[in-house]
Amino acid sequence: MTAPTSAGAPVIGLDLGGTKVAAALVAADGTVLARHSRPTPATAGAEAVLDALAQEARAVWAPGAAAIGVAAAGVIDPATGTVTSATDTIRGWAGTALAAGMAARTGLPVACDNDVRATAATELTTGTGATMVYAAIGTGVGGAVAVDGRMLHGAAGTAGHLGHLPSPEADGLPCTCGATGHLEAIAAGPGITAHYTRTSGEPADRLETVAARAAAGDPAATAAIVLGARAAGRALGGLANALGADRVVVGGGVPRIGALYLDALHTAFAAELMPPLRTLRPVPPRAGPDAAVLGAAALTRTLPLHHPETTGAPR
Repeated sequence: MTAPTSAGAPVIGLDLGGTKVAAALVAADGTVLARHSRPTPATAGAEAVLDALAQEARAVWAPGAAAIGVAAAGVIDPATGTVTSATDTIRGWAGTALAAGMAARTGLPVACDNDVRATAATELTTGTGATMVYAAIGTGVGGAVAVDGRMLHGAAGTAGHLGHLPSPEADGLPCTCGATGHLEAIAAGPGITAHYTRTSGEPADRLETVAARAAAGDPAATAAIVLGARAAGRALGGLANALGADRVVVGGGVPRIGALYLDALHTAFAAELMPPLRTLRPVPPRAGPDAAVLGAAALTRTLPLHHPETTGAPR
């Protein structure tokens, strides 16, 4: 694959998660021209994951495709194109030269960023003072922060990783990052499920099981869901105060379990707000199922491109 010079050329967006790699060929106007997906070889090592990403890029490639944007799990530094930190969801992912590896495999310039941050960019509004906090609450707690309509990346790409905020509700609980007491340990789906098991003595295989038991009147299930939601709401309310947010977006699989979770999150969020922000409320994402690949494709216009003939330095 070679890169053309046309400014209106389509680009490839790749979304890498712990279970699936999704690819799309995206026209300059944002139209998705082709889609493909495959399971992530998450236990096979970083080289196998890079190979899978390259195969997905080829599956949607068409003559004239100009560049690749990769939205990937983990802490991604767009400037260096590397995975600076990651959990063991994808084995050996931390330290991977993501941009250089993809550029070498495809022959196209590559831009990369964290998957939640890329998805959140599709929610951005423009203009001075437009400040957004975006939370993706699912298997983990990811997030993004944008100020004046521009996404923050921070040192080594760590900005917006909301799951690693300290949380009183998670005191003493181990986090996937190796620390203890972080929000993800109590507010993510596995955290809520584990808390239910600790307090009830009853095993549960996943969050949906806990939600079903709560709907059937199980007080321990109800309490676990409310605690996780309250922890997330408090953290987001505090961030809204600190940043002066005018938009707070809450997405991911956990909020989809229903009103019990959302009501508790909204109540806790509102209780934290300073008087000037008291009308602010979290909202669901506006974007549809293509948000992640569209956000990935857009990275090629907003972040450094790493070219195949270099050693990873953008130009």
